[in-house]
Amino acid sequence: MNYKFFIYIFIFISFFLTGFNLSAQTEEHQAETQHSEQAGTHQENNQEPYDPTDLIHHHLSDSHDYAFELPFVHTTFHLPVILWTDKGLTVFSSADFQGDEHGHVVVEKNGQKFKRIHDLIVYADKVGEHVEPNEVTMDQRPLDFSITKNVFSMLLTFLALLLVLFYVKKSYDKNKVPRGIAGFVEPLIVFIRDMAKENIGPKFEKFVPFLLTVFFFILFSNLFGLIPFSPFGFNITGNIAVTFVLAVIVFVITNINGNKGYWTHILWPPGVPVILKPFIALIEILSIFTKPFALMIRLFANILAGHTIILTFVTLIFVFKNWGVPFASGFATIFMYISELLVAFLQAYVFTLLSAIYFGMAVKEEAH
Repeated sequence: MNYKFFIYIFIFISFFLTGFNLSAQTEEHQAETQHSEQAGTHQENNQEPYDPTDLIHHHLSDSHDYAFELPFVHTTFHLPVILWTDKGLTVFSSADFQGDEHGHVVVEKNGQKFKRIHDLIVYADKVGEHVEPNEVTMDQRPLDFSITKNVFSMLLTFLALLLVLFYVKKSYDKNKVPRGIAGFVEPLIVFIRDMAKENIGPKFEKFVPFLLTVFFFILFSNLFGLIPFSPFGFNITGNIAVTFVLAVIVFVITNINGNKGYWTHILWPPGVPVILKPFIALIEILSIFTKPFALMIRLFANILAGHTIILTFVTLIFVFKNWGVPFASGFATIFMYISELLVAFLQAYVFTLLSAIYFGMAVKEEAH
């Protein structure tokens, strides 16, 4: 049977499950909204237009809860909250917040009071009643080392990555000719190795393990994020904190391995008039930071934009409530899914390629 048939079936099922899960959450969200608005006055029969902003934000943002969603199954796992406060380590379950994300529920632990505002844990006695996350200052927050949804998703990604790579190794022990998953993974490993050799030079071998790790981590995170049912459908690389850490690691590796020629070109550029050397050096020093910054923003923006567009297309069904909208929204969603499959591979490759180029610039030997 033609393999394209399975691709079409997968996309159709993915779209169906996405719409089913969003529909269930939409009804739940509307029910909560109506319940909260019943304090005082009775609503009229005509309802306000549905606003998908909160639902999209819920899917894209981090959380201290992990929702397991399948057709006819909706379960929430409460993850541990791990805080370092003025009184030391404080650990409790996110279930104590009772699902509240607007700061109405106050939890008292270890002689201190906390409440949750979206994905932030704050001191209850240091913030007001109606505070937005962007208004919270650092002194109003304890150090948060909690196992959040993104952290839990990264652990699942690493576990899946380990299982796949161990399976590939085991298949090589049995058969020298790659088969199955090994036949898919081996060309990627060889491709990254050759790319590193071309862009780094003779010293490429010491950087290959990191490049392979970051490539497969980003690739698996992107692909799993496109599967719209639990335990997948997360937004790891669309979180700027994750891409920030990856960029910092690339920054540290690049500058630690920088040789004399690398730092000479930055601090005292050769072949430039002496009067211009300080200005060129300033630009080169700034480039040390702008390069990893570009890595961080490129990956974060592309993945976040893709997830946002897909969710927007699907929620149009609930906004317009018209029988013709699901067809147009469905075709648009399928197109975006196909595009995001390409973006998943492309962004993993681009991040790895630029990292290899930066490493190559740091260890390049001057020709005499």
